[in-house]
Amino acid sequence: MVNLTKKLLEAKDWVKVRASTDAQQSFLTWHGSVHSFIPGEPKQHLFEIVGMSVARCIPKSEGGWDFTSRELTFYLDPKTEEKLDTWKNPWTDEILPVLHVANNPVQGLFKRPMPALVNEELTTYKFDLFSSYPNPLADDPKFAEYSPQPLYQATELFKLTVSTEDLQNPETTSVPKVMLAWDRVGPWLPWMKMGDRPGHLIYSAWGGKVASVAELPLLIQDEINTRLPLFKNAAKSLLDRDDVTSWIYFKQNFDAYLKGEKFPILASEVE
Repeated sequence: MVNLTKKLLEAKDWVKVRASTDAQQSFLTWHGSVHSFIPGEPKQHLFEIVGMSVARCIPKSEGGWDFTSRELTFYLDPKTEEKLDTWKNPWTDEILPVLHVANNPVQGLFKRPMPALVNEELTTYKFDLFSSYPNPLADDPKFAEYSPQPLYQATELFKLTVSTEDLQNPETTSVPKVMLAWDRVGPWLPWMKMGDRPGHLIYSAWGGKVASVAELPLLIQDEINTRLPLFKNAAKSLLDRDDVTSWIYFKQNFDAYLKGEKFPILASEVE
């Protein structure tokens, strides 16, 4: 039997896992699979995925850390694992542009203690996010074929595991070795043009922390170096704008999607 103790750890410990306490940026990367889940139908392996987040935690004078990050995730052919620019919808046979994830920014505040499961060897942060809010596409009839549901609902299940010794080391500003497990149950992506068809997407992914762009998967390195240099770095201060999600990104770039442009849209500016 594994002996684990549930503890409430300081925000500082979580910051060491997710990024660094001294405002240095840090990278997470992940790889996984996406399957369809439709009641009464067999699952379909729709995509492989590969992604990354570059993040920074900025100490606040009154305590806590501002968290700012940028995220990329690419949808890959499930057999060849090559990046998809278009996708044939197996339910409608329509060939559609693929909107890869390019969320900038994703931000927050780390100040409160965080629960973790701890033993002498390992510490695991386990947290489940249940998102439920008005669908930003639902109030415009032009998106009826893409995402008409009035409510966006999804569940994300995270587990980040580190060495307890590394985490408790008072000299450590960032835990270098992090094991990530991430699962998600969410609605059809707007660009899949599934309308009000029943069903969900099931994501299952794993990954960890890496030191630099040079340690990211080659596909991501190529995209960042040639088309998306903005994603080489996290912002150096909190950005004064709302978070971007795949639904917001679709809304912002709907005209480019209809034109069949290549995604992610070029991101070369510096912020």
